[in-house]
Amino acid sequence: MRASQLIKNWNARSLATQFLLIGGLVAASAMVLVGAFVSRLIEEAVTRNSAATTALYVDSVIAPLLPDMQSTQVLDGAVARALDETLGQGALGNRLLSFRLWRADGTVLYSSDEAQIGKRLELSDELRTAFSGSMVALFDQAGEQSDKRPADMPVLEIYNPVLQPWSGEVVAVSEFHEVSYDFQHGLSQARFYSWLAVAAFTLAFFVVLSAIVLRGSRTIENQRHALKDRIAELSALLAQNEALRERLQRASQRTTALNESHLRRIGADLHDGPAQLLAFASLRLDSDAFTNPKSARAARERIIGEIKESLDEAMQEIRTICSGLVLPQIETATLSEILKRVVHAHQQRTGTAVNLSVFDPPDHLSLSAKICIYRFVQEALNNAYRHGGGVGQRVSQSTKGEQVTVEVGDNGPGFDPDLVQPTGLGLEGLRERIESLGGTFEISVSASGTVVRMTISTEETKAA
Repeated sequence: MRASQLIKNWNARSLATQFLLIGGLVAASAMVLVGAFVSRLIEEAVTRNSAATTALYVDSVIAPLLPDMQSTQVLDGAVARALDETLGQGALGNRLLSFRLWRADGTVLYSSDEAQIGKRLELSDELRTAFSGSMVALFDQAGEQSDKRPADMPVLEIYNPVLQPWSGEVVAVSEFHEVSYDFQHGLSQARFYSWLAVAAFTLAFFVVLSAIVLRGSRTIENQRHALKDRIAELSALLAQNEALRERLQRASQRTTALNESHLRRIGADLHDGPAQLLAFASLRLDSDAFTNPKSARAARERIIGEIKESLDEAMQEIRTICSGLVLPQIETATLSEILKRVVHAHQQRTGTAVNLSVFDPPDHLSLSAKICIYRFVQEALNNAYRHGGGVGQRVSQSTKGEQVTVEVGDNGPGFDPDLVQPTGLGLEGLRERIESLGGTFEISVSASGTVVRMTISTEETKAA
């Protein structure tokens, strides 16, 4: 899990950052390796050259003192004293820490330490190499402390083969240890400058390469951002097109639904308005007072007046529906005035009493809410008169917060709501009208009567 997180974080970095990290690590490793290799080569070359110079100088000094080493196996006292005087005084005396002359069998022919002269010791690897004809040079910066050498004294160990002049054969090996303070200083400078050159070259190469990579990375990043912006623009355009398509589809569906709803509302308005008035007129035509020739003339004239009034009102509502104006007389009316008008109209048409109760009506209602309440009360009262005989008719209004509730009840025998046909324009028309405004429609039927209730929100009616 952690490895995957590290890989994810690494991939999240820019190409330039990745190159700087990896390239810097590789450049530093390469600098260390190359610097160590070059420094080693320089150290070996400087040591060899310095040793060759010293060996040549020593050979030039001691060679005239040595006898024919091919025929002489032991140095006599005169040669030893001459070597003591030559190696112990002058320039060599100040530079040489120790000197030994070896024979091929390991015998020490001469040594600056007289106790070692004549001893036969095991040859070291350096001595074997020198007897094979190759000079060996070793630089010891801090060796073991002795009477002649402090612990921090740098020493250059040189194993130089002594050659027979006319045959070039190695007849002995001279081993001498040179005090090398100057050599140490020169070697340190050579190391420093070699490391400085390698570091400068590596840094310059890395900087130039980084500049090229950074430029390329910046170009890639700019192209990536441009591509991302184009993708974002295309995605936004696609989203807008999709939103427009969905809006167009919803608008088409809404238009179809609104057309259907409009047709239903026209049917509901015709049923709730003119149809109710015409039904009332038809009922009055069938009354005994009108059909019985023996009825009083005043009663017949009163019924005729009611029938004419209903027909006139039906015609007026039909004209209003046809002209697209639904009950223009309630546009500026308050809820209390609307309820009083519909109750008064019902009382005049039916001659029955209706108890009206209004509590805290809202100050403002939308026109659609006013029409809905008017039609609800009108239809409910007509149903109460037609099916309940108009007994105990009552209308009440209450307000709770933003909820407006209107109830219409009676004390009639009631009816079974399940037997009402769903295709009817009465109750279903009221339910659809109320629910289209975000309201609720309820019917409560009991042995004591029927209550029809509607509840709407003033805010939802504004939105509708």
